Formats: sequence, C-alpha cells, structure tokens
Amino acid sequence: MADSKGTPGPDLMNRDPNNINIHLEYNFEDVLAEPDGTHSIDCVWKLSFTCCEFAYISFVPIWCFTPFFRMLDLNCGCMKRMYGMCIKCCLEPCCEAAGLIFHVFKK
Repeated sequence: MADSKGTPGPDLMNRDPNNINIHLEYNFEDVLAEPDGTHSIDCVWKLSFTCCEFAYISFVPIWCFTPFFRMLDLNCGCMKRMYGMCIKCCLEPCCEAAGLIFHVFKK
C-alpha cells in the first residue's frame, strides 16, 4: 500500500483492493424508482440521487456488517477448534470402538 510517490499509506484510488464488498455495488436506479403517475418535483429527485451516493445501503453493510462478520469469522474459528477438540476427546473414542465392533461382523 503505497501512493504514487512510493510512500506507504492507504490506496485512495482502490479502497477495496481485496474485493470484500463486491456484492454491494448498487446504482441509484437499483434502489429508488417512481411510477409514471407519481413523479416528485425535479429538485427532490436530484437531491435523492445525491443522497443515495452515501446512503444506508452502502454505509451499513460496509461499516457495520463486514467488520461484524470478520470478527465473527475470527471468533468462530476459535470456537470451531474448541468444538473439534471436545468431539475428538468425547465422541471419537466411542465411534472408534463401535467401528471396531462392527468390523468384526464384516468378516
């Protein structure tokens, strides 16, 4: 992460270099629409377009959901490991013993 002069820092042109939020690419027309019979005045429609650029649709997923799911992913990795250890200690000996018993019936 270096700028055009080679000094380290955030990339101001590509702010999602790993494409984490690729599923959040929305356009104004994907979110708001007015039927032909109920058009608002032009200034309201233009202001809506301007506000939509930094709207709830972009803000919440990028600044709330993505960090939350990242944190959840990290914490669940720890829980997954602990759960695996419990299964390996408690359930695996029973399954292995049952497997050895049924292996005798196969012969």
